[in-house]
Amino acid sequence: MGKLSLQDMNLHEKKVLMRVDFNVPLDANGQITDDTRIRSATHSIEYILKQNASIVLMSHLGRPKGKKDPKYSLAPVAKRLSELLGKDVRFAPDCIGEEVQKMATSLEPGEVLLLENLRFHDAEEHPEKDPAFAEKLASLGEVFVNDAFGTAHRKHSSTHTIASFFPHKTIAGFLMDKEIAFLGSVVQNPKRPFFAIIGGAKVSTKTGVLTHLVEKIDGLFIGGGMAFTFFKAQGISIGKSIIEESEVETAKKIMEKCQERAIKLWLPVDIVIADHFQNDANTTTINIKDGIKPGWIGVDIGKKTIQEWAASFANAATIFWNGPLGVFEMPNFAKGTNEIAIALASTRATTVVGGGDSVAAIQQLGIADRFTHLSTGGGASLEYIEYGHLPGIDVLSDR
Repeated sequence: MGKLSLQDMNLHEKKVLMRVDFNVPLDANGQITDDTRIRSATHSIEYILKQNASIVLMSHLGRPKGKKDPKYSLAPVAKRLSELLGKDVRFAPDCIGEEVQKMATSLEPGEVLLLENLRFHDAEEHPEKDPAFAEKLASLGEVFVNDAFGTAHRKHSSTHTIASFFPHKTIAGFLMDKEIAFLGSVVQNPKRPFFAIIGGAKVSTKTGVLTHLVEKIDGLFIGGGMAFTFFKAQGISIGKSIIEESEVETAKKIMEKCQERAIKLWLPVDIVIADHFQNDANTTTINIKDGIKPGWIGVDIGKKTIQEWAASFANAATIFWNGPLGVFEMPNFAKGTNEIAIALASTRATTVVGGGDSVAAIQQLGIADRFTHLSTGGGASLEYIEYGHLPGIDVLSDR
């Protein structure tokens, strides 16, 4: 059936309450270091304004733990959004209260109001603590639009509870629409062969998605810190590399499942190792079959692995990637992640990237336009791949 989208609703002169994801990184001086999430929302915002509607925007930023904290203020976002839209964006001192209500009520068609950080109120993340919080937010608009896919896996007041106050008027924004379309195609009907590349530090955070993907994919690549749990499961010495002893059995089960289903499993064949965990450490590259010597740490995939994996991408019709393949935050150990990103950008396959550091690498390399879809939600994209639905999507009105 599909969910109600912006183009399905007459928004003329309506007051639209819109949940966006403006959780952007800020430097020590409170300056935005990456405005991707703000720019991603402008398509929906501009479309709504063209309908001669007014908009009340709400978002969270960081983890202020339910208390007002100036360092997590959305004021810098209001300023940047004003620049991107080429018009003044009014900024509210809070997200609920008498003054906020007056500001929202006085909005004229074509005007935009951004509310202060939702997470300054404990009830945002814990709706049960104050059920009236969502109702107060809902009173600020006539129609509710959710364009914050990155928070759609949370049952928060502004993403889930609020929908009950907008029967048949809870709409997906363009960004949400796009996420549902691309991630949905990966979940339901991927073009084959379908490969998945899963990296990151821990197996435990990816167990669900790995178990689900093994039922759907034709090939699986495992990199990053989690690869060492798989090596340990094979009896290979891993030195001082990151390991989750509790997940060794999980790794064995995933390898057995791949074997049962005749799914090709690629683990790194060579590894860059370092004598200590710092960017300027002494490094060498080893064949993983030889094991990592005591006291040394695996920090990146090696040249042979990069070449072998990149060559295999030519055989894929769909590739899903989530998680860095080395210690990406240290420039000397980001080569594997960067080289795989470049290789993926050159394939003819449908390439869907599940948020997080994988997207950060692609943005830094300036090759974002060569991917089919870059998800705006790391955790949300993984949960959508795993479950096929999310709380924030479930509550959207059916078309």
